[in-house]
Amino acid sequence: MPDIHPTALVDPAARIADDVRVGPYCTIGPACVLGAGTRLISHVVIDGNTEVGKACTFFPFCSIGHQTQDLKFKGGRPGVRIGSHNTFREYVTVNAATYDGDYTTVGSHCHIMAYVHVAHDCSVGDRVIIANAGTLAGHVIIEDGAIIGGLCGIHQFVRIGRLSITGGCSKVVKDIAPFMMADGNPLSTATINKVGLQRNGLSEAEVASIRTAHKIIFRRNLTVAEATAAIRSELPSNAHLEHLIRFVESSERGITR
Repeated sequence: MPDIHPTALVDPAARIADDVRVGPYCTIGPACVLGAGTRLISHVVIDGNTEVGKACTFFPFCSIGHQTQDLKFKGGRPGVRIGSHNTFREYVTVNAATYDGDYTTVGSHCHIMAYVHVAHDCSVGDRVIIANAGTLAGHVIIEDGAIIGGLCGIHQFVRIGRLSITGGCSKVVKDIAPFMMADGNPLSTATINKVGLQRNGLSEAEVASIRTAHKIIFRRNLTVAEATAAIRSELPSNAHLEHLIRFVESSERGITR
């Protein structure tokens, strides 16, 4: 049986794996699913149409799965889907999606620090780190391995690219390209995330190609179409460059330059 503290309020309809630990003063709603090895340390509220995978840890005062703040909400059963092996530190909020059948999603192996807000319809990938008080507005997409600095405010519908890093206290109103490092006020793309790329196993040749692509996109004063054409003509193709090109070409808000 799950280890449930006597002060916790757990709806009998909630589906909780046998080795889940629910600490003092936690509340779990009837439509919630908690995977094996998950821990709620204390004062955690998980409600709504919410599913949590294996081995997640929720620190005190997290609020997960409650109704969207979006005024367009008209009812139904939107929800939250969270993967496995995630850490949610104190006071993290993850809101449900807005429309019936839609989900706010968080991947696996993420580290979500204190006071982070993940708003309705966001999609957070795997191995993402969001530092203290990072704030995601609605419909934000964060790709795998991205790092968001503390106190960042990210505008709705913005995309944060794979293995990028965003400096603390940034106001992010345009997409941040994969593999890049963005910082400053106003925000600009400074260079590639070299350390992050190396830590994630990219070869020296792959890192060098991304460095050259950065110079083409961000230093040559080219349009997006001209820059992507130049990358295709000047650099040997690899999976990382192709991802970068597709990301830049599909940007609707424009990229942070």
